[in-house]
Amino acid sequence: MKILHLDSNHDMIYEELSALGIENHVDLKSTKSEIENIISNYHGIVVRSRITIDKGFIEKAINLKFIARVGSGTENIDCEYLKEKKIELISSGEGNSNAVGEHALGLLLSLSKKITKSNIEMKNGLRKREENRGFEIEGKTIGLIGYGKTGKSFAKKLSGFNCNIIFIDIKRNLGDNYAREVKINELKETSDIISLHTNLNQSSHHIVDKQFIADCKKSFYLINTARGECVNNDDLIHGLESGKILGAGLDVLENENKDFKGMSDDQNLDKLKKFENIILTPHIAGWSNESKIKLAQITVDKIKEFLDL
Repeated sequence: MKILHLDSNHDMIYEELSALGIENHVDLKSTKSEIENIISNYHGIVVRSRITIDKGFIEKAINLKFIARVGSGTENIDCEYLKEKKIELISSGEGNSNAVGEHALGLLLSLSKKITKSNIEMKNGLRKREENRGFEIEGKTIGLIGYGKTGKSFAKKLSGFNCNIIFIDIKRNLGDNYAREVKINELKETSDIISLHTNLNQSSHHIVDKQFIADCKKSFYLINTARGECVNNDDLIHGLESGKILGAGLDVLENENKDFKGMSDDQNLDKLKKFENIILTPHIAGWSNESKIKLAQITVDKIKEFLDL
């Protein structure tokens, strides 16, 4: 059994798989075309986001039994073609769901209490109290778009704030003690805060756009710890300028590089930086010390289970 690792991960993955007698090869630099030339030698791949696993790539992987995605997003993988070729897709999104839930809460608290803004002002010698009067989460309606692992994590953490938590999801009957399933119209009509927790797919691409913002009955705060492409940046800026969006906490941006290590040229980023009611973080919501270990362990455990080792 040979496994090719295409992204850096916690050493635990290599160590534990090697202990099972699996031959591990790590390639963090080769291009997609170079990897396609050797992929037929491997029975498994461990990836994050560096390489796009499309139909052409999969067709060359003639001995592939599984792909393990360290994390949850699978927009770089042709999942339907994997199914057609009977190749197992292993995901470990539960490994960083707690970290993402905590980060989303941190963004919301920073926005609601104007923590980031007032911190910057204080460090610059400005002590503004009335201008930094915040709002309480208690009693507010928080609408979640997507109620999978991270959505549930965020809802659980919000449960102590005595707020009304609702959600929409492409899957049905996901409601629990923390959040209530609604139709999208109710989410748009009642939400004071909207937080994104969806994978990037055809239905979620630019789900927050000019029309979505216009359809919302209230002005609202936006949190995005999902994928940048779920929000149309041009329309977000227009919403901020008009006051329909009261503020935003963004861990992801529309024009991030595919490896999430930088930004493509984007004039909108410069515009976003100028808003005092915007908090930007560099795609670190799921990037905790603990989650790195959890993601590795869950990935190993699922590979072991799949291989019946």
